[in-house]
Amino acid sequence: MDMLQTTDFWIGLLKIVWINIILSGDNAVVIALAARSLPAEQQRKAILFGSGAAVILRIALTVVAAKLLEVSYLQIVGGLLLLWIGAQLLGDDDGGSEDEPSVSTMGAAIRTILIADLVMSLDNVIGVAAAAKGSTTLLILGLAISIPLVVFGSAMMIQLMTRFPIVVTFGACLIGWVGGETIASDVALKEFASANPWLHYTAATAGAALVLVIGKLLQKKAPHEESEPAKSE
Repeated sequence: MDMLQTTDFWIGLLKIVWINIILSGDNAVVIALAARSLPAEQQRKAILFGSGAAVILRIALTVVAAKLLEVSYLQIVGGLLLLWIGAQLLGDDDGGSEDEPSVSTMGAAIRTILIADLVMSLDNVIGVAAAAKGSTTLLILGLAISIPLVVFGSAMMIQLMTRFPIVVTFGACLIGWVGGETIASDVALKEFASANPWLHYTAATAGAALVLVIGKLLQKKAPHEESEPAKSE
């Protein structure tokens, strides 16, 4: 109880909550993109399960994140994985049509959320761990408080995506942007990135553009593949 009453504890807790507010934006976008095509009831479950599992994943990841960030090429692989996820999520967009049944499942949505959050959290948890200063209680409590923030943000993003389909494109491009940043932040590129500050924004812009192009190509390919069986009949 003494620990809960110390000023340092409450300052640390506020830091962690604030860090999560700042860093929850891209996670909310990923959750919303992955869950948007599910029925309303499954959307709520996917958001709750995905958000809760993502926070638990962050707690576990905090223990090893510092070491993982020292492994060469790991962030390059993770960044490429984010580019693939962003392109897939954009490619799965049906253009806002409500007449066609969704082929997405809650399990697939949660899996996508966890994979994306795993990659995007490598850098984020370093800041959270620093604010916690070794206190496991503070870390878990701070991250648990952030769950409602992610849930609320995801639900709001789904509503925006339903009303304004262009938000889906912007969301996928954001994932591509983060993917490009992740690639440029790899330890193997540290010296080159330090000597060439333009690399960070160039890689991020290229990631967003790549997701947009591939995602749009996948959108065009999907209707064509669906029409093939009809032609054969």
